[in-house]
Amino acid sequence: MADAEQSDDEVRENFARRATRLRLPLVGPLLYDWKPDLAVCDEFDFATMLTAERCGLPHASVLVSATGLQIRPDVVGEPLREIRAEYGLAADPNLTMLGRHLRLSPFPPTFRAPESWRHGTEHAVRPPLPRPPGPRPDWARVRPDAPVIYFTLGTEFGVESGDLYERVLTGLRALPVNLLMTVGSQIDPAEFGPQPDHVRIAQYVPQDEVLPHCDVVVSHGGSGSVMGALAHGVPTLLVPIGADQPMNAQRCVELGVGQRLDAVTATAADVRAAVTELLAVPTYRQEAERLRTELAALPGPAHAAALLEQVAR
Repeated sequence: MADAEQSDDEVRENFARRATRLRLPLVGPLLYDWKPDLAVCDEFDFATMLTAERCGLPHASVLVSATGLQIRPDVVGEPLREIRAEYGLAADPNLTMLGRHLRLSPFPPTFRAPESWRHGTEHAVRPPLPRPPGPRPDWARVRPDAPVIYFTLGTEFGVESGDLYERVLTGLRALPVNLLMTVGSQIDPAEFGPQPDHVRIAQYVPQDEVLPHCDVVVSHGGSGSVMGALAHGVPTLLVPIGADQPMNAQRCVELGVGQRLDAVTATAADVRAAVTELLAVPTYRQEAERLRTELAALPGPAHAAALLEQVAR
């Protein structure tokens, strides 16, 4: 199954159909008994949106898929129509429920794919700005004046990645860089054996301590990892595994901020060549910095709070 088809099927069956039915009995008592003025949920939480509508309660959704390509009428329309009928709600053929009140998008508008399904209630807002960089960590100074590379597969996908860690690590380790690889809490860094001084492997390091010093980020392409890199104006190499990652990777390529490799077929030599190009060609960094500037110019959390208050009133 192609990447896009697999992602569509996952959203349709796992989120719109199965998770919604499982969550409806849990969300209902919360909203009916607590009687809040506003419900805020992420864009995949259809159970909260349906229950809020049934309660006559306004809701706001926060977008979590950076490209905007995952939630579309042709993907979620059929299961939501079924559940609306079962739940006694009027037909909503245009799925206006999803954007009836407010959608907050913490992404640069340019990163949203041109063909994404948009609502008039969508507002782009800036997440909290990155903290000022601290001193360069010791691991990033082993090779003085050498580029700094950060490699992560996030917190969920590392255990499903086969030998991807080993292939990417082999390619990056051969470069004249300082390298940090994080593997998550379920993997022991010792599994990768002894490493040279310029390579550090850890389960977790806060991104605020890493990204300000990076020259390239290598990742699976999750929205958080991609936006973390772009918030610091850092180009990126994407090796997507699933979910929204292939879409994010394709968008990074289209915008000139990164390169993409196939997680199944990429070799160590492919990784080495891609990162070498990202370091050598200045336009990757320039385009990443352009998106950083666009994101930093968006209205911040106070604006988002004001919009939420307006909807609640």
